[in-house]
Amino acid sequence: MRQSTPEERAAFGRDARSKVPRARHGEWVAPTDRADPLAILALQATTRVPELVPIRHGRMAESAFAFYRGAAAVMAADMAHEEQTGLETQLCGDAHLMNFGTFAAPDRALLFDVNDFDETIPGPFEWDIKRLAASLEIAARSRSFDQATRTSIVERSSSAYRQAMAEFAGMRDLQIWYSRLDGTAIMDRWGSEVTTRIQKTFDRTVSKAQSKDHLAALAKLTEEVDGKLRFIDNPPLIMPAESLFTDVYSKQSLDNLYDALTQYRHTLSGDRQRLLEKYNFVDLARKVVGVGSVGTRCWVALFLGRDNGDPLLLQIKEAEAAVGEPFLGKSEYSHHGERVVQGQCLMQGASDIFLGWDRFTAPDGVTRDFYLRQLWDGKGSAVVDQMEPGGMGIYAELCGWTLARAHARSGDPIAMASYLGKGDRFDRAMSHFASSYADQNERDFGALTRAIADGRIEATTGV
Repeated sequence: MRQSTPEERAAFGRDARSKVPRARHGEWVAPTDRADPLAILALQATTRVPELVPIRHGRMAESAFAFYRGAAAVMAADMAHEEQTGLETQLCGDAHLMNFGTFAAPDRALLFDVNDFDETIPGPFEWDIKRLAASLEIAARSRSFDQATRTSIVERSSSAYRQAMAEFAGMRDLQIWYSRLDGTAIMDRWGSEVTTRIQKTFDRTVSKAQSKDHLAALAKLTEEVDGKLRFIDNPPLIMPAESLFTDVYSKQSLDNLYDALTQYRHTLSGDRQRLLEKYNFVDLARKVVGVGSVGTRCWVALFLGRDNGDPLLLQIKEAEAAVGEPFLGKSEYSHHGERVVQGQCLMQGASDIFLGWDRFTAPDGVTRDFYLRQLWDGKGSAVVDQMEPGGMGIYAELCGWTLARAHARSGDPIAMASYLGKGDRFDRAMSHFASSYADQNERDFGALTRAIADGRIEATTGV
């Protein structure tokens, strides 16, 4: 099969402009048949742990930004109404700014990258960049930045994406694959813009991420009982498996989870299987995480190596169908845990050495998919409520560059760069879209808070 030449690929990207002009991305008007966002949330709740769903609603009701974080399914339904460029890549599927951050690579370098892939699926590149752009606008509003500042932040992100894609279009494929952002690369690119205040914030963020490791998780999440380490009991946020026998999961269900921990090892490479074999399973607990994931079945497993000071903590996270699948088509992977893992490996500059997947069937007859990864392995994210305009602007560019690199690994950077062009037309379109969609998000957030206030939706706050 003949491969397209770079010139043909560039022409394909330019031709996509006639299908979806770049300026058209700036348009957002809710369609008359728009799905009710509260109905979408209610549908998601049907597959989640019932007693945890009110916690999700309570967290989403904290602010318009918190609502946006939990409303990936709402935005996917909205994007399905938009014309598509046909420039396909592996999507994060939920590329808001809090799903970027630091983590420790296998070589222990602290990298900045996309770090959440629950919704990953192939699709048009613009879905991700629009979700990122709107998140920046909403976050900037939460900080009471004026309109000019908000516009600048969104356009800086889109410009960084566009310019990075042009760089990747000129690279060999292996160069793209090996590209990544560590501390040195960040300072090389953005160091001249870093003020003393931003540097101090950056240093604090890095220090916090570096200290967020297995030992820190062990100290916070476990205690010694009769000489043995066990997860603490802090309902509903963290509950040892044994305490869930009668109210959520039967003993058979838990036995299936234990078996899954054994079987998951076969999704790892041989060397990593050998490493995992050095650790003995000790305890299991259910742990509530995030905003959008609240109510899905998430667990943490404790393993110990040579002694109590040699822990391995794995997060076991339920993987459901990606929110984009009803509109973009089903994943090629029948196992949603594998879908998440394969998408993550495609998009990230480096991935967790214990990243794998498994499934089990509960006594209710429902087979559920899970993926596994290390818990707290240098993971850090932005503290939005402390960001100043300059810092958020740099962060926006970091996210834009990173998303372009992630898309360039699996998509066609030459075609995407050709579509985006050298001018700022696409950047301006993204700022227009972000502003309009942030207005929509505020209306949806208001609908949620009203539904909670009048008792139509149950919410638990402060958890």
